Amino acid sequence: MISLSFLKFRDGENNLVYIQDPWFTVEKLDDTTFAISEYGHWEKVHSFLLIGEEKAALIDTGLGIDSIKRITDQLTDLPIIVITTHVHWDHIGSHAEFNEIYVHKADADWLMNGINGLSIEHIRKDIGRDITKPTPATFDPSTFKPYQGKPTRELNDGEVIDIGNRKLTMLHTPGHSPGHICIFDQQDGYLFTGDLLYTGTPIYAFYPTTNPLDLVNSLDKIAKLEGVSKVFGSHNQLGLDAAILDEVQETVNQLREKDVVRHGTGIHQFQSFSVQF
Repeated sequence: MISLSFLKFRDGENNLVYIQDPWFTVEKLDDTTFAISEYGHWEKVHSFLLIGEEKAALIDTGLGIDSIKRITDQLTDLPIIVITTHVHWDHIGSHAEFNEIYVHKADADWLMNGINGLSIEHIRKDIGRDITKPTPATFDPSTFKPYQGKPTRELNDGEVIDIGNRKLTMLHTPGHSPGHICIFDQQDGYLFTGDLLYTGTPIYAFYPTTNPLDLVNSLDKIAKLEGVSKVFGSHNQLGLDAAILDEVQETVNQLREKDVVRHGTGIHQFQSFSVQF
């Protein structure tokens, strides 16, 4: 792995950046953990590279507007496994650039055969709108196609992946998608929550393919997790204090008490985040 200290600078949004790149923003969370963000798109997607002693794990591969492998190649020369939080187009964009693709078994069909209930026209509209940075010449939203392929490995709840003196626990947290997972890094207490928990825009379970009851049960599951030091969602603000899990527990209780955990009840706003059913 190359040293990145000499590349450190602040960008226009005062983010601490370690690789100067026209599309991606790379932020160092610690010596072996990096966030690879796409702030130039309205989704503001984060992917995460976790480096172990034997291999590295890339949590999601972003939008696919530009090559994320160009970044990971600068961060590590270890073999990389891709751990998919869930199969939505904004998280699998660069899957084709890697050989080892892991996904929960309940999302495996979507990875192979396409995202259920989401038209290519809808996806192309969403990936091409509200872009604030120059995109590479290779990107054409009118011909964009989400990755499809057979996963190398299908994951189960509670499964532990050891990347070399660094153990990652897979937590099945359905609701946003049938096979959504969170990844708990036991070494540092980092909880990577994908689209189950983030701030800034609503966490959603209003599409026909989502399940509000499962989503609330999944929020309850992570709220009870012990040993979390930091929470990293896949959109918007990078890094949330672990204390947000106390708010998550209170949110779960309120949603259940109000009997609103079903499609069509709209947006429910809480102190730090909101949920849309």
